[in-house]
Amino acid sequence: MRALTILLKTLLYLSLTVAILLGGWLTYFAHSPLVIDSYPKVFTVRQGSTLRAVSRQLTQQHIIQEPWSFWMLARLTGHGNNLKAGSYQLTESLSAYQLLNKLVKGDFHLSVVTIIEGWTFRQMREALDRNEHLKHDTQGLSDADILRKLNIPHQHPEGLFFPDTYFAALGSSDLVVLKRAYDTMQTHLAEAWSERAADLPYRDAYEALIMASLVEKETGRASDRPMIAGVFANRLKKGMRLQTDPSVIYGLGSKFDGDLRKADLLTDTPYNSYTRSGLPPTPIALPGLHSLQAALNPARTNALYFVARGDGGSHFSNSLDEHNRAVDKFIRGR
Repeated sequence: MRALTILLKTLLYLSLTVAILLGGWLTYFAHSPLVIDSYPKVFTVRQGSTLRAVSRQLTQQHIIQEPWSFWMLARLTGHGNNLKAGSYQLTESLSAYQLLNKLVKGDFHLSVVTIIEGWTFRQMREALDRNEHLKHDTQGLSDADILRKLNIPHQHPEGLFFPDTYFAALGSSDLVVLKRAYDTMQTHLAEAWSERAADLPYRDAYEALIMASLVEKETGRASDRPMIAGVFANRLKKGMRLQTDPSVIYGLGSKFDGDLRKADLLTDTPYNSYTRSGLPPTPIALPGLHSLQAALNPARTNALYFVARGDGGSHFSNSLDEHNRAVDKFIRGR
């Protein structure tokens, strides 16, 4: 019993010692000036980052020397979930605690807008509208009005803007971000088109952009994109309908409730790839660079079908019989 008492006292003493040392270190860390190589120092906190990710980003950008202390400081002060993504600038020496407050307040140097691959233009506009640091010149404008203001020679905006993270001066017009995203997409599309494979079933770069948007929506797995593009290219060459659900869903618009039914596949719209041959009339989403590259350099394959395996990837088949067996296995579980 005496030995147990001594052991408990020892453990308590060690715990108190560790707590005191930890508290002392965090106090020292919180109030010591950051070691910055030169000023002004610009750094970025990426959209959607967790506290651990923010701590790693600050370390990688040489704002703090190691991530653990900042992570602990933010947790203990109750600010772990309050850090705001954006572009920041340090113009003078400050402490880790002052840095934390800067991130909590969102004391930005530049406005940051992140556009996600696979978003629709509507979702892009919503993201711009939510940004408190932009001037919202597009509010109240139709999509066609926006295209006219940007001198974009298209009637439909879908797919014309490159998904990426864009920086703009505080108070900049949202039209500035849109123009930059449009120019970026045109650059990437032109480069991919100039390096395209031979014998593609597209009349021009815009049709390649449409294909890229279908590839983007069919899979999030980069390794599958060239194969999916290869299947679609093969079907177009053979005059087969693409029969891709994301295009049907896009054509349904606000009528889609999250459940694609057989009746939807039979309801004709310009985007119903079950009732109409060829490509849909416009892109159906904002494709990223990997999807653009896949559309212009699809895999050389004989596959004409694919089905989701349930693990994020797809199973590809050369014949309808093989495809039906794959559907039984991966969809129906037979």
